[in-house]
Amino acid sequence: MPEPEPIPEWEIEEGLPQFTDPFIQKYLSGRIAIIDQEKSTRSDAAFRSSLTPLANEACAIVSRIRAEERETIWTKDAELDGHVFPGMPFALARNRMEESKLWGIVQRMPKGALLHAHFDAMIEVEWLVEQALAIEGMGFRASEGLCSEAALETAAVDFTFMGTASEKQGTSVEASSIWASSYTPKKCISVTEAADSFPSGGRQGFRDWLSRRMTITSSESIDHHKGLDVIWQKFTSCFPIIGSILFYEPVFRASVQRLLTELLLDGIRWVDFRAAFIFDYYRTGQTQPEVGYDALFVAFREELEKFQATEHGTRFWGARFIWTTLRPHSRRQIVENMKLCIATKVHFPDLISGFDLVGQEDLGRPLVDLTPEIFWFRKRCVEAGVEIPFFFHAGECLGDGDGTDENLFDAILLGTRRIGHGFSLFKHPLLIEMVKQKSILIESCPISNEILRLTNSIMSHPLPALLARGVKVALCNDDPAILGHGKNGLTHDFWQALQAWENLGLEGLGSLAENSVRFAAFGPDQGTAEWMKDVKDGIYGTGIRGDRMREWVGDWNRFCEWIVMEFAGEYGGDDDEDRGDEEDLEQEDEHDDSDI
Repeated sequence: MPEPEPIPEWEIEEGLPQFTDPFIQKYLSGRIAIIDQEKSTRSDAAFRSSLTPLANEACAIVSRIRAEERETIWTKDAELDGHVFPGMPFALARNRMEESKLWGIVQRMPKGALLHAHFDAMIEVEWLVEQALAIEGMGFRASEGLCSEAALETAAVDFTFMGTASEKQGTSVEASSIWASSYTPKKCISVTEAADSFPSGGRQGFRDWLSRRMTITSSESIDHHKGLDVIWQKFTSCFPIIGSILFYEPVFRASVQRLLTELLLDGIRWVDFRAAFIFDYYRTGQTQPEVGYDALFVAFREELEKFQATEHGTRFWGARFIWTTLRPHSRRQIVENMKLCIATKVHFPDLISGFDLVGQEDLGRPLVDLTPEIFWFRKRCVEAGVEIPFFFHAGECLGDGDGTDENLFDAILLGTRRIGHGFSLFKHPLLIEMVKQKSILIESCPISNEILRLTNSIMSHPLPALLARGVKVALCNDDPAILGHGKNGLTHDFWQALQAWENLGLEGLGSLAENSVRFAAFGPDQGTAEWMKDVKDGIYGTGIRGDRMREWVGDWNRFCEWIVMEFAGEYGGDDDEDRGDEEDLEQEDEHDDSDI
C-alpha cells in the first residue's frame, strides 16, 4: 500500500479536517448507510441480491465497458464538432450506438418478453414497399393529385389489390396522372407504373418518398419545439399507409415470419402484440375486404405454428394480441368494436389476451368518460364466458392533474393488469403505492416517449424515479418501424437505459427483463386472483409462468458466463477475483441451469 501523502502545511494551520478524522469517517459511514437503505427499496433490489458471483462479475465488466465508452465514444473529444454526449437524442445517436462494444453485449442479452408493441408499427417500411412493388395487381391511389409539395406531404395515400391484369378489364388509368392536378381522387393505378413515373427520381425516388411518409424522420423526431400535436399528426398518418400493405394476406404472412425471426434473434421469446382492429384485411387475390378478422387470426396462428416448428423457432414461447380500439371513436363505434372483440375471442381464445384503448390521450376520450362502455364490456365478457383483462394505456402525457393525467386513476380502479407508458405516474405518490400493492407493471417505452415529445432526452425520462420507488417496470419498444429504429427488437431501448442511468447497470436491465416474463400474458387465461398469485409466485410458481421464468434465468446465467469468458481478460477484476470467477464457471457448468 502506498504511503499517504503528507498533509500540506496550510491545511494544518487552518485546522482543515481530513478524511481520516473519526468524525468525517462517521459521516461517510452514515452516508453509505443511507444510500444503501434507499437502494434496498428499489424494485430491482431482490434481483440484485440473488445474483451469483459470476453474474456480479459480468455486471462489473459491463460497467467498466460502459465507463470506457463514455470517455471514448460519448465525449466531445470523439467528434470534431463537439456535439456528442451520453443521452443525446436517439435519432442522432443511433448509428454511433450500434457500432459500440456495449451494443454487441446488449444485443445478445436474453430480454424475455416484449409486452408493449403495436404490430402494424413493427415491420420495416422499406421492406413493406418492396413487397407491394413485387405483387402483381397491387394498386396505389391518393385523395388528390400529388402535384405539389403540400399534397406529397399530407394527402391521404394507400395501396389496394386491384386484381391481375386479366381481371382488371380496362380499369387502369395512365399512371403519371396521379402526379398531376388532373388525377381523379381515389382512382386506383398500378403501383409499379406509379413508382416508375414518380417525378423526382423514378422508382427509387418513390421508395424514398414513401419511407418519409411512413416514418417519423430524424429531423421530425428532434423538432421538439413544434409540440405534441404536430408529431402525433404525423405519427397517426403513417398507420393507414402501412396497414394498406401489411394487411393483404401474402404480405401479412411473410411479415409474421420476418418479425418473429428478428425478435427471437434479439433475445425475445414472447410477444404481447397490440393492434387496433379498425383496418380492412384482404385475403389473397381478393379485392373486397373480409368481414371481421377470423381469416387474419387463422393466418396468424398458422404462421406462428410454422415458425415454432423451425429449428430456431422451437425456442420461441409464442405470441398473443391485446385487442385495441381508438379513444376518439364514438360510443357506438367503441361498443361495436368491443362486440367484435368478444366474438373473435370466442373463436380464438388462445390468441386474444386482453383489451386496451389507444391513440393520443390528450385528444381522445378519457377513461372516466368511457366507464359505461367498459362496465358493459365486462358484463358481456362474463355472459360470453370469456376472460379479457385490461392492459390500459394511461399517463402517456405531460399534464399534471388534467383529465389525461387522471387516466392513471381510472386505469388502476378499473383493474388494469399493466399500464402502457405510465409516463406521468411519478407525480402521484398514492398511485405509486397502489400500483405496488396491486402488482401492476408499467410498460415503459423510453425512445417512444422521447420521439413523441414527452421528454427531450433519455436522461430526463422519469423511469428511474419509478424504479427507485419500487415500481415494477418492463422496457418496451412501442412502434419501432415508425419511430426510426431501423430494426426490430429491444436492444435500442435497453442500450439507451443502460448508458443513461448510473443506478441501473446490467443487473438493473436483468431485473427489467425478468419482470417482462413475470407479467407476460401467457395462456391459458387467468382470473384476477389467479393472475396475481401467479405473478407473485414468479420463479417459484408451478405453472407456465414459473417454468418460463426459470428458463429465462438459465438464459441469463449463460449470458453472464459468455460476458466473463469474452471480456474478463480485458475488463475483469484482480487476479484473486479472476480465479474466483473461474471456479464459479466450473460450478455453473456442473449445476447447469439449476442455479436460481
